[in-house]
Amino acid sequence: MILQALKEYYDRKAADPESDIAPEGWERKEIPFIVVIQPNGQFVSLEDTREQVGKRLIGKILLVPRSRTRTGGRSYETTFLLWDHAGYLFQLAKSADSKELEKAANQHRTWLKSLEELPDSLKRDEGVAAVCKFYQSGGVAKVKAAPQWPECEKLPSCNVTFRLVGDVLPVPCRPAVKEHVSALIGREARCDDDGAEDEIVSRCLITGVVGPIARTHGRTPINKDTKSLVAFQKNAGYDSYGKEQCYNAPVGKSAEFAYTTALNTLLKSENTRMRVGDATAVFWADRRTKSGFDEFFGDLWQEDPDRNIKAVRSLFDSPKSGTYATDCDVARFYVLGLAPNAARISVRFWLHDTVAGMAEKIRQHFDDILIVHGSNERHALSLKRLLRSMAVQEDEENISPNMAGETMRAILAGVPYPQTLLQAAIRRTRAEQAKKNKQTGKSLPNVPYERAALIKACINRATRYKDSKHKEELKVSLDESNANIGYRLGRLFATLEKIQQDANPGINATIRDKFYGSASSTPVTVFGILMRLKNHHLAKLPDGFRIVRERLLCEIMAGIGDFPANLKLEEQGRFAIGYYHQMQEFYTKKEKQD
Repeated sequence: MILQALKEYYDRKAADPESDIAPEGWERKEIPFIVVIQPNGQFVSLEDTREQVGKRLIGKILLVPRSRTRTGGRSYETTFLLWDHAGYLFQLAKSADSKELEKAANQHRTWLKSLEELPDSLKRDEGVAAVCKFYQSGGVAKVKAAPQWPECEKLPSCNVTFRLVGDVLPVPCRPAVKEHVSALIGREARCDDDGAEDEIVSRCLITGVVGPIARTHGRTPINKDTKSLVAFQKNAGYDSYGKEQCYNAPVGKSAEFAYTTALNTLLKSENTRMRVGDATAVFWADRRTKSGFDEFFGDLWQEDPDRNIKAVRSLFDSPKSGTYATDCDVARFYVLGLAPNAARISVRFWLHDTVAGMAEKIRQHFDDILIVHGSNERHALSLKRLLRSMAVQEDEENISPNMAGETMRAILAGVPYPQTLLQAAIRRTRAEQAKKNKQTGKSLPNVPYERAALIKACINRATRYKDSKHKEELKVSLDESNANIGYRLGRLFATLEKIQQDANPGINATIRDKFYGSASSTPVTVFGILMRLKNHHLAKLPDGFRIVRERLLCEIMAGIGDFPANLKLEEQGRFAIGYYHQMQEFYTKKEKQD
């Protein structure tokens, strides 16, 4: 299903004349440097194609013949057609280590041999002939003497190609080279990668067409170390029925190129990819959507508040226009989550639905995390911000990789959030020491806005999943009718803390700093002490203010019998929301009075 959807995406883009997706046998590659030469092979200049993009220098993206997979200790024996990295073209070693120097020498030897073995029909092309003459006339030394060479030397595995002086396109894009690549594709339809006549022919599991099968699949760069989405280790116990490598999962050569190119194209565009923990997610629709959902889907999860809020607003306004209902019958939407693994790419999640169905599930997520908050807080919370609120020191590196992927899967599939998400939120709330506001010096809440929104969403979605008629257990703001013992105890603890703060203005540490963890897990051990302590604090309050607080305590205690010995995980979550709601209510009322 994944490979088939990617193949369909490639076919759709290839049929679009405005699309820049690479045709079969080609790929778009960043080429930072181009060697400009004369028709007689004489060196002219080393052209730096890089441009400043943000804080980085990005090389020009050119259409070049497709690269080939290189693995193992003999990877130097494989080179590309008329372009490659500087180790092959100029014998540039990565370091002065003897092994690296030997490797660079082998790479350069392979490159020169590949030029000699080019067919005569291709060598007759003026550009290709000039490249061959370049090496015969000692062009490598002239390149290394060029002023731009130190910059090229700094880049690891810097891709380089050639261009004739006066030409616009590089040598690999000349008509003769294009004809040669087309001929190779036709030849591969009749034989395998090694050119032998005993090619492996089978039925392609993507297209269902019988034809030559790809022995290895192209690589996909989802991080610094690129891997293949489909791969089998040779002689490692994965072979069956006498089949080796990717012959175990037969994919035709043309289909392999299509799905690999589609996936790499999606990964290169910021409009079709996003980061989810350690995973990289790509998304696309099977056709152009009338609503533009595929265009702003990535903005829904952005840290940028402007992009995030605009996308969320568009999502919630969709019922007024009916755009997603229109797309429902014709457009399907796909989300593929990929993560690095030891030998190949790991599929973290794979979700697909109609545009209307996907939009509804996302809209439900934002409904679930909606909770009352301060005026200085943003309404739309990104997934990254939610997950970061549970991490130690709010550092992204401390977010569990599996948790991020499972949370995204729960959102897009409309299923309960992972239990580990609620556990992490509760554990972080109990373990976290009270923080101070850097500007005011006052303590910040133990249950911050993001974590409260996440806990509320986890509990509400789990409740709804058990009973579809029970739409919402925890409200957006304070719910005085909620008789749940955990929620009531949370409200009670917040009230006792507020009484202490009112009785001792400017106090550095409150009962929260010492008792929150035990109050939310083993109430019977703490609340007896706190109820006796509150009498001392109430005595310090003015009569009218004391009466208001006593009435509130009576209203909350009316729903509490005996203090329970312990609270389960879900009850601890309700405790946190009760505490958060009551504290927000205190400060909201104060703002209204002011």
